[in-house]
Amino acid sequence: MSVTTAGTVTATAPMTREEKKVIFASSLGTVFEWYDFYLYGSLSAIIAAQFFSGVNPTAAFIFALMAFAAGFAVRPFGALVFGRLGDLVGRKYTFLITILLMGASTFVVGILPNYATWGIAAPVILIILRLFQGLALGGEYGGAATYVAEHAPHGRRGFYTSWIQTTATLGLFLSLLVILGTRTWFGEAEFAAWAWRIPFLVSIILLAVSVWIRLTLNESPAFKKMKEEGKTSKAPLTEAFGKWENAKVGLVALLGGTAGQAVVWYTGQFYALFFLTQTLKVDGATANILIAVSLLIGTPFFIVFGWLSDKIGRKPIILGGCLIAALTYFPIFAAITHYANPALEQAQATSPVRVVADPGECSFQFNPVGTSKFVSSCDIAKSFLARNSVNYSNEAAPAGTVATIHVGDKAFSSFNGVGLDAAAFKTQSDAFNAEMTTAIRTAGYPAKADPAAINTPMVVALLTILVLFVTMVYGPIAAWLVELFPTRIRYTAMSLPYHIGNGWFGGFLPTTAFAMVAATGDIYYGLWYPIVVALMTVVIGLLFAPETKDRDLENWH
Repeated sequence: MSVTTAGTVTATAPMTREEKKVIFASSLGTVFEWYDFYLYGSLSAIIAAQFFSGVNPTAAFIFALMAFAAGFAVRPFGALVFGRLGDLVGRKYTFLITILLMGASTFVVGILPNYATWGIAAPVILIILRLFQGLALGGEYGGAATYVAEHAPHGRRGFYTSWIQTTATLGLFLSLLVILGTRTWFGEAEFAAWAWRIPFLVSIILLAVSVWIRLTLNESPAFKKMKEEGKTSKAPLTEAFGKWENAKVGLVALLGGTAGQAVVWYTGQFYALFFLTQTLKVDGATANILIAVSLLIGTPFFIVFGWLSDKIGRKPIILGGCLIAALTYFPIFAAITHYANPALEQAQATSPVRVVADPGECSFQFNPVGTSKFVSSCDIAKSFLARNSVNYSNEAAPAGTVATIHVGDKAFSSFNGVGLDAAAFKTQSDAFNAEMTTAIRTAGYPAKADPAAINTPMVVALLTILVLFVTMVYGPIAAWLVELFPTRIRYTAMSLPYHIGNGWFGGFLPTTAFAMVAATGDIYYGLWYPIVVALMTVVIGLLFAPETKDRDLENWH
């Protein structure tokens, strides 16, 4: 160890056994939290069949809204509830509670009777459990990041907390691995019938290990010292968000940091997968393998950029990652199209499509919970083309005109679904989809990517570049957020902007991007969403966000 002129201890010695234990325990628990959280999303189709199959459409709509709320909107509320508790009681005990809540909720999903057995009670209880999961995740990250940072020696907080940053990726990877292993072992029929429960039940083992390790930890030294001095906050929420000097820092943390970090993170991991499967029509198994390989290659760079942020600062890396991503997304995704589905690229170039429709009946098809119906002739036409990755131009028609799709020299009429009952709508929709599918296939638009035509090394290289952007923005962000706020309100104040950024700005990305594509007819237009948010973060971060790497956490109350 060495001591600076300010009297602050800096880290030149190797990591101690206790420090390794703190990082391992915090990271392991957070991996399991993300594992639990991702299971629901990965198995959503099977869960829907098990729990919502007999629910009437009105009830299903309500359940869908609540599931969405649990997945995204509830996370900031968990940050408030558990952040306050962490600043009042302590870091260690709070994230013990969050992991118990997450683990127990996940295990109960694995033993919960389905709709056929318990009727309406089954989906109601499922949604309650999902809400608990969202709340727990909202409290876990801030606790783990704060706990590790407050144990880290001065000058190494970026490196120490970067291990926490790997956990979301590792949790996703672990959930996919367990699901794939279970599916392979039992077969698709058994998995859909009952074996889907096994990944949920396995979480009880992970929970037991995590709780046991965390029980052996001590409270963080910064919080312990503050508590002994009687300087803990009596009202963390009021102090963090009711006082402008702290609230404005939270606003800068959101708009000048986590919002941009979130859209880069979601674009590099989730939207890339969505683009491969939904836009480029690469089969799901192949797309998952491509993403998994890129994640394996890229994940160590969370640690690299966390370590580097201790040397050159948090801001240059986070804002640099946002800027580089924003400037390169269009050419990178165009290149992914070129190497993953060259037939689609060729069709887009040689077979332009045009939609002629009344602009007044064309909606912005933003549908985050999957329950809205877009039934005008324009929406039906554009939705079909967007789903089938067909680029098109738009041309205005007189009011009341039924939309037409022009493919080459042929025109095809859409239909107006307003007022049609379900049976009539389905009949007309099936006929329209069949006619249009034949038309676009004849024009050269492929039904799916040809596996033999995929240039796997190049696609993996491009996906890895996207993951590297993720590691740049995400690797140092935990240390930066922790250092922005004083110890007395740190857990509360850092958790909220993190979860609003990631839960809302990031969580809305796929559905917003699809709506933008459907509105404009350009399969790349949805990239403007992460680009604009990332550039906003660069500007606000440069102007208002402080560099924090040299702050002394222990004496900042």
